[in-house]
Amino acid sequence: MSEAPSQEAPTRKRPKPGERRLQILQTLAEMLEHPKGERVTTALLASKLDVSEAALYRHFASKAQMYEGLIEFIETSVFGLINQITAQEEDGLKQTGSIVAMLLKFAVSNRGMTRVLIGDALVLEDERLQLRINQFVDRVEAAVRQSLRTAATQGQLADSDPGARAGVIVAAVLGRWHRYAKSGFKLDPAQGIDAQLRVLLT
Repeated sequence: MSEAPSQEAPTRKRPKPGERRLQILQTLAEMLEHPKGERVTTALLASKLDVSEAALYRHFASKAQMYEGLIEFIETSVFGLINQITAQEEDGLKQTGSIVAMLLKFAVSNRGMTRVLIGDALVLEDERLQLRINQFVDRVEAAVRQSLRTAATQGQLADSDPGARAGVIVAAVLGRWHRYAKSGFKLDPAQGIDAQLRVLLT
């Protein structure tokens, strides 16, 4: 009589290097999509991932470092897209309009990130995170200002102060991000932007 084949207990598949880190960041971003929910703590995040808090700290030294991972994603994505826009479009005003449209679409595609962008998710967190977001906004404004300078050299703007105009445009984007998040992600941030841009770019 032949012996029955041994049945080994199924082993838990271990994530590949970097896979768990990405999973942590994706879950954190998903949790931030609930603006009226509880403050995201490492305990809640670990529970959502069905791991221990100690497991989180094997991939990130602190919760602040997790948020920095989200900010790095925002920076890489947004400035990569801005570079594409400026490389493909020579018209300064069209560059500006495309950058604004991209920033608003980015919020819709990444709702949790919007709460990071407006600082809502960073309340009570390490203050360096808000400083980094402030620097991000400054860089976005610099990109818009450069597109407006291009438009000015092309004779498309009546005034010669692209810096002031860039500040107003970025403030409008920030306001729309804020309103989108505070509406529970129901109010489309891009609604009516074309008409407003015509006012801002004439």
